Amino acid sequence: MTSWRLERMAPLGGRPPGVSRCTTGVVVPRSGAARDPAACRNYESRRAPRRSLLGSPALLQPWVFSGPAAAPSSAQLPATAMAELLDSCSFASPASVCISKHLQLRCRVDFPGKALQATAALTVQSQVDNLTSLILDTKDLKINQVLINGKEAKFTVGERHSFKGSPLEITLPSALSKNQEVVVEVSYETSPKSSALQWLTPEQTSGKKHPFLFSQCQAIHCRAILPCQDTPSVKITYYAEVSVPKDLVALMSAVRDGDESDPADATRKIYKFSQKVPIPCYLVALVVGALESRKIGPRTLVWSEKEQVEKSAYEFSETEAMLKIAEDLGGPYVWGQYDLLVLPPSFPYGGMENPCLTFVTPTLLAGDRSLSNVIAHEISHSWTGNLVTNKTWDHFWLNEGHTVYLERHICGRLFGEKFRHFHALGGWGELQNSIKTFGDTNPFTKLVVDLKDIDPDVAYSLVPYEKGFALLFYLEQLLGGPEIFLGFLKAYVQNFSYKSVATDEWKGFLYSYFKDKVNLLDTVDWNAWLHSPGMPPVKPKYDMTLTNACIALSQRWIKASEGDLNSFCSADLKEMSSHQLVEFLAQLLLKAPLPISHVKRMQEVYNFNAVHNSEIRFRWLRLCIQSKWEEAIPLALRMATEQGRMKFTRPLFKDLAAFDKSRDQAISAFQQHKASMHPVTSMLVGKDLNVI
Repeated sequence: MTSWRLERMAPLGGRPPGVSRCTTGVVVPRSGAARDPAACRNYESRRAPRRSLLGSPALLQPWVFSGPAAAPSSAQLPATAMAELLDSCSFASPASVCISKHLQLRCRVDFPGKALQATAALTVQSQVDNLTSLILDTKDLKINQVLINGKEAKFTVGERHSFKGSPLEITLPSALSKNQEVVVEVSYETSPKSSALQWLTPEQTSGKKHPFLFSQCQAIHCRAILPCQDTPSVKITYYAEVSVPKDLVALMSAVRDGDESDPADATRKIYKFSQKVPIPCYLVALVVGALESRKIGPRTLVWSEKEQVEKSAYEFSETEAMLKIAEDLGGPYVWGQYDLLVLPPSFPYGGMENPCLTFVTPTLLAGDRSLSNVIAHEISHSWTGNLVTNKTWDHFWLNEGHTVYLERHICGRLFGEKFRHFHALGGWGELQNSIKTFGDTNPFTKLVVDLKDIDPDVAYSLVPYEKGFALLFYLEQLLGGPEIFLGFLKAYVQNFSYKSVATDEWKGFLYSYFKDKVNLLDTVDWNAWLHSPGMPPVKPKYDMTLTNACIALSQRWIKASEGDLNSFCSADLKEMSSHQLVEFLAQLLLKAPLPISHVKRMQEVYNFNAVHNSEIRFRWLRLCIQSKWEEAIPLALRMATEQGRMKFTRPLFKDLAAFDKSRDQAISAFQQHKASMHPVTSMLVGKDLNVI
């Protein structure tokens, strides 16, 4: 079953090996201590053997309830299922020791210094008796002072780990009893090289007049903005006050709570925010820039620089319709506001589901609303991900697989069931491509991964999205169809709202909900689906209506001889939607490379070079480079560097580096542009090119 990590409790007040107490906040390794950063991993040395928690049907017995719509409470969980699953990506004290409940953040944004000067006050509740110290995650933070309930406290910053950062151990003035709370107030400054922040010069913005700042905390970068328990197993509410130059606007992943002049500096303004729904730290988000907004729905503003605001308002005008469908599928929308923010091109993802303020890439601005499925995806995260959250990043598929499943149901309600199947089958093809890139024995192609000593950014891929969706789609078909499985999904959200969950808990709830179909569930090869690398053991059934035309045209090109090329013409695409063009090119990529004569003829008759839809352009340029068409090199280099969405940038750089005629140009382009890339993008592309 799943790789739960069971560990015995370390002595309360214990610290990571190799780190001594100090009163100054300076890193002080103990004499003779190992210099390996991994030595700072709290409690790791006492890991107990792994075991399956829900492998026996007997363990499911306590979850008894009257019908499919009912749901077990957390109090009904089997005792073994309550055993702690520790997060190997975090140094912080685990939730069994203490839990952060609320964050009060005061922050000054310093553009010249590329730093946040801040005070973070965490309300922390002890989960044990006699708690004498606690540990928070930090990364490249300069810690100036720590106060406990207003009184200065001793603290130690441990040795820096390459991607986990440094543990901040804080000695409590007096031991805490179970359920006792204290306010831990840390004054600090972020690094100009913070992995969570990108600072853009005015020249890098559309307006060219003002600087711009945005954060990206998923998966483990919140610790580079503030000291915290940077694990999805802990959820906090927060209130924030952010001081920025008065010509700029600050937004956060929270409800806006007013603004005022900064009493300490007349050239600045303070923006206030309140997030009353508990969230994991990776959903804390901040943006500062010359932003404008347009109202596109009763609970939605779209924000961007003024140069994109009208285009953005048009592109995302279907947002409210999607929200209403999502509420019907998942339950009430609890977050109040649902705003969208269109970021500058260097934003590394298609979208980020920050509560109350979804971040999206400008590559979605196709002009025809054809890429709005990304908005459906981010909306869906308001239930699966933000409300019900994966307990650790090993179980990331719980966030993304369920969200893709909801996203495709939203699109199916808007555009028809055949459209849902069309996108589902397209996702299966993307999964094939992703696993082909990794290799079908790569452990990153498992649904449940083991991230011990692995940077989650390095493991990130389409696999948890599409392999996770494929499992849910397969279960939908096995258990009686979409309406029946949507009933399960709504009950799952209702039962685990405001909590974090692991795969075995999900599976246990699935068995309990479908208690009358246990025999069917027992036919599922759970080990192959959850814990084996490569493609899933079963391919779900798909309606092929919208896909057949894409396959037929792609097969004509794949099988065409030189003499057949004149049979192709622009009319081939006349009845195809932009979604079908994407799928046509995706089909060709599965069989790439094509002869150069074929891609040249394709450009002559279809003129793909003139298409601005980013999904079409991306696949077209990949096809050209993989087919070794030198004329496409400048276009591919331009797309790889003019935007920073890793879905596009990383594969394009990889393809360019694999082509002997463009490898040197790819490396040169990366070196030239890496300073303007998002720090995570720069790191990963550098690894892809073997230049860092």
